Amino acid sequence: MFKRRNFLKKSFLGAIALSTAATACQSEDTPSGEPEPLNNSNPNSIAGTPVVIATWPHEPATAEAMRVITESGRAVEAVESGVKVVEADPDDTSVGYGGLPDRSGVVTLDACIMDETGNAGSVTYLQNILHPISVARLVMDETPHVMLSGAGALAFAKSKGFEETNLLTEGSKAAYEKWLADHQDPAVDEDQHDTIGMLAIDRQGNISGACTTSGAAYKLPGRVGDSPIIGAGLFVDNEVGAATATGLGELVMKTLGSFLVVELMRGGASPQAACEEAVRRISEKHLAGMSSPPQVGFIAINKKGEHGAYSLTKGFRYTIYQGDANKVLDSEFELK
Repeated sequence: MFKRRNFLKKSFLGAIALSTAATACQSEDTPSGEPEPLNNSNPNSIAGTPVVIATWPHEPATAEAMRVITESGRAVEAVESGVKVVEADPDDTSVGYGGLPDRSGVVTLDACIMDETGNAGSVTYLQNILHPISVARLVMDETPHVMLSGAGALAFAKSKGFEETNLLTEGSKAAYEKWLADHQDPAVDEDQHDTIGMLAIDRQGNISGACTTSGAAYKLPGRVGDSPIIGAGLFVDNEVGAATATGLGELVMKTLGSFLVVELMRGGASPQAACEEAVRRISEKHLAGMSSPPQVGFIAINKKGEHGAYSLTKGFRYTIYQGDANKVLDSEFELK
């Protein structure tokens, strides 16, 4: 383990050094000859736990998660309870009930959860279940598997007492019918807040995360994005920190973005620097041929409760509950 971690540290620090030379954030060599890691900080970041952070403006969700922590709950219980607030919100058109459907008019759901032990559970292409995050939690806790999909995930949910419900609201149905009439692919709508990813550190200092979504609006049936993929949409290492992503999932999957952020932090990078590097990887390697840049954003926390947030384009916001403050903040972004 010691040799492996030294290898990872040297590899990622070398990658950090190359990227910083291109972004006017060069690092100098230490006496040992090993480059110093990036440590640029988020001006809103302070150390301190417990803490809850989520993608997009979701103050009721972070408040619910902090309530669980305050009542001596585990971080994994907090993130599950927090994102369930959004899954049940019919006004959020990209998560759970009220989510915009795929091209066939069906709402399909993806979710994953990861606890402080490194255990994880995930569901993909799940239909007619109000709280996919809770199904993912049961996959984690009560099966030898990490991921269940489609009909198998639905059968598992029903075997655990979940009832089927119609997730297509009148509002989402009307939006879908308009899209059919227009016969055009919709542009990415930042107001849809695609995905809620949530990270938390509880009173015992343990870290967990959750991510849940109804995916891209009017996607091809069967499409699964990054949100339920461990290492892409979410990754937690209780010794280091955690990260989660939002935005165009295909780009996050191609870079295993959340895993990358945590590994950069393992190598000594601050949460902010790690988020920035993950976004730059996408910007430099995967935007060629796109008529306009999509949105991708990352949030991260380290073991001390410090946080980072960064996105490809303007408009990404996130919510953080730390101390007595539960507030929404604007993220810095790469493409000016």
